[in-house]
Amino acid sequence: MSNLTVLSDTELKEALSQLSGWSIQSKKLHRKFEFKSFVKAFGFMTSLALVAESMGHHPEWSNVYNRVTIDLTTHDAGGITSKDVEFARKANDLAS
Repeated sequence: MSNLTVLSDTELKEALSQLSGWSIQSKKLHRKFEFKSFVKAFGFMTSLALVAESMGHHPEWSNVYNRVTIDLTTHDAGGITSKDVEFARKANDLAS
């Protein structure tokens, strides 16, 4: 079991106000990124995979040509936690 706690609705709204492009979809943090090419999209995923591994937190994601879709939840905690928010921030940083 995770020692992280699920964010409250208030905490989640505050986090979303600081996470450009992210929303809640199916009880997960959700975002679609679009890049100039498949190589740029795949490069983003490769870089973010290293971040995920270092955090011990792995996203649900998919890639179709120049688009990367990410869904985040902390399965052990049963919802969205601060770890998901941190990962989303790092994804935004890498994408910019």
